[in-house]
Amino acid sequence: MIVALIIACEVGFWVLLALGLAVRYLLKWRRTSVVLLLCEPVLELVLFIATAIDLKNGAEPGWEHGVAALYIGYTVAYGHYTIRWLDGHAAHRLAGAPKPVGPPRYGMPRARHEGRLWLRTLLAAAIACMLLQGAVWYVGDEGDISSLRSFQWAALRAAGIHGLVALAYLIWPKKEPAAPAQEHRVTVSKNG
Repeated sequence: MIVALIIACEVGFWVLLALGLAVRYLLKWRRTSVVLLLCEPVLELVLFIATAIDLKNGAEPGWEHGVAALYIGYTVAYGHYTIRWLDGHAAHRLAGAPKPVGPPRYGMPRARHEGRLWLRTLLAAAIACMLLQGAVWYVGDEGDISSLRSFQWAALRAAGIHGLVALAYLIWPKKEPAAPAQEHRVTVSKNG
């Protein structure tokens, strides 16, 4: 049941997002689009409550509960960022707004961008770990909590790996490619 609900929440996220942006830019109903986009967090709340009820009803903690916690953490940390990014592109494509500026590609601006993304990943991991720890306490000593603990470590590993990638951009900033040199053509006259 939890796996189906995770899939339904993911599909619901994208459906609500598409509807919200379509209503905003095609129908010009800004308030309705705000209401649709504000329904996004309700999906995570439903998933959280369903997971808690599943554990309360005696379900053995499993990988699906870990995935639910990771999903909620990721959505909380990256949901607004994703919506804002897609909103800029929808405004450009559907409403004639200027093309959104992409993330920096080189140097320290890119390193700062990667650092900010890593902070989001760190937030996602922290939320997932807190939810999983709550489940561990809820299940207590009588249940097998090994899968919940393994997902805590998975969240921490993901944050650690992303941190190393962000640190690499800081230590070895990506350099902007050099401008191609102008070709000098030599013309040779036929007469010598």
